[in-house]
Amino acid sequence: MMNLNLITKIGTIAISLLSVIFLVTIITADEVGGGMLEPIIYLAYLVLGLAISLSLFFSIKNLASKKGPELKRTFIGFGAFLGVILISFVLADSAVLPMKDGEELSSSASKLVSTGLNAFYALFIVAIVLMFGSGLIKIKK
Repeated sequence: MMNLNLITKIGTIAISLLSVIFLVTIITADEVGGGMLEPIIYLAYLVLGLAISLSLFFSIKNLASKKGPELKRTFIGFGAFLGVILISFVLADSAVLPMKDGEELSSSASKLVSTGLNAFYALFIVAIVLMFGSGLIKIKK
């Protein structure tokens, strides 16, 4: 019976070899893209979907195995993240903005983009503060 580490290594090598073959095919092609761009995009979608599916599966499996205080801390962290997203949404700007191609960005799309930026800035600041805080704690010890 093969262990998971060996299967992962074989899968990684197989995908790497496919990537090299696709790259060589694109570089040596006469026409732009060599007609190989579409299969590579589908391969990227496949790998992305597989990565997201496996990540969600193992996260939920790990979450289901937790009990008591560990589960409570997990939900507190998840709730704090949702709180940051909610506050970012409330503070987001929903102005209709002109785009380069002459069209306009709708107010709902503008609100979502602004929400993402606000959440990124807030989480970035929290991460910096926590890094400096843990550094200071280590220095004091």
